[in-house]
Amino acid sequence: MSKTNLLGYTPQQLENLMLSLGERAYHGRQLFKWLYKQRQYDFSLITDLSKDLRNRLQREYDFEGLSLQREDLSVDGTRKFLFRLDDGLPLETVLIPDEAGRQTVCVSSQVGCVLGCHFCATGGMGQGRNLTAGEIVGQLIYLRDRYGDGAFTNIVMMGMGEPLLNLDNVVQALSIISAGDGLSVSAKKVTVSTAGIVPGIKQLADLKLKVRLAVSLNAALQEKRLQIMPIARKYPLDRLVEALKYYTDKTKFRVTFEYILFEGFNDTIEDVMAISRLIRGIPCKINLLAYNPVGGLDFDRPGDDTVDWFAKQLYPRAPAVTVRKSRGIDIGAACGQLAAISDKE
Repeated sequence: MSKTNLLGYTPQQLENLMLSLGERAYHGRQLFKWLYKQRQYDFSLITDLSKDLRNRLQREYDFEGLSLQREDLSVDGTRKFLFRLDDGLPLETVLIPDEAGRQTVCVSSQVGCVLGCHFCATGGMGQGRNLTAGEIVGQLIYLRDRYGDGAFTNIVMMGMGEPLLNLDNVVQALSIISAGDGLSVSAKKVTVSTAGIVPGIKQLADLKLKVRLAVSLNAALQEKRLQIMPIARKYPLDRLVEALKYYTDKTKFRVTFEYILFEGFNDTIEDVMAISRLIRGIPCKINLLAYNPVGGLDFDRPGDDTVDWFAKQLYPRAPAVTVRKSRGIDIGAACGQLAAISDKE
């Protein structure tokens, strides 16, 4: 008889499970703490549950994490992990250290991506499927099991996929991540990144989760954005701006705009002025990032001088501008490079 995997179960789900087994609901909260906070996956060792309950859990349930297939280490210390899911699909996660002592984990929310942004390797994978809440949380649990409680300090949902197209499972995962008896990571340390899914942005605002929102902008002129991001047809910039104003009004949090610079495409003074017009009335900061090369795609990475010039032109016109260094380029782990390729096995 196959066992039911409890990976991804919330406290409420575990309480309901206990009630279905004829037990008190509070045993579900106890089990949640043992699994996620104590990282004890052997039910026989959960000593504040009765022996009969422990035996039944052993027979019918397990807590099975992700299966690592491959790991790559960059010269800059970035690590990329390739997992193989139960249905055979690949999943990638990236762990990024920085000079300030932070450990940021870049988490995936889907296998592949339907949005097909023309500069992104993940988009080239095509449609896979949504990750379950357990598969999202499982990426973090793997790192905790391997490196301990200090495995990561910040979480960014900027890996494979579009989180706001998998919002229900992302929200369930976030409830486990931020729970005090769960992974106990403050929601303020979690950033959800979107290519501009307008209904999802509004839903996220209404949920009041206290996570931070990042938007992959990359062009502030509608005709340019449409050339590189097909989602701009369904959700044009005017609708995106309206949704972001709704979000900032509702949450009182500022938005981060991620802006990838492509040589000779979106790096002119015209683009600077377009950004300054677009962000008017939106509390925000802007992260600039030079394009990370992806084989077979017809884009060029700008030089450091171009990126610095663009930042200097933009800063007087925007409240906060930072230049983000690419990490893990040599192992295909940088922004836009994740494609779950395992040809070096």
